[in-house]
Amino acid sequence: MSLPLILGCFWAIAANVAGMLPSKRSHWPAAYVLIAVGLPILVWIFWLHGPWIGLLCLAAAMSILRWPVLYLWRWINRVLGTTERQ
Repeated sequence: MSLPLILGCFWAIAANVAGMLPSKRSHWPAAYVLIAVGLPILVWIFWLHGPWIGLLCLAAAMSILRWPVLYLWRWINRVLGTTERQ
């Protein structure tokens, strides 16, 4: 296994441990650190292993950090004006 995949596995373990710790601020500081550390690792995985392994790792990271992804999706919809109104 290559170094970027090993670092990606350590990132996933760190993300799960951070999610298990109690937090009064809903884990957002940990999410910011995980995003800042995870993006370069993800780019390295894409660059070294290609798009399929990179997309698999991206899907794994998005499943771990689902709330920041959901808020990003909502923000993009609000900016583009494509929000569904009920």
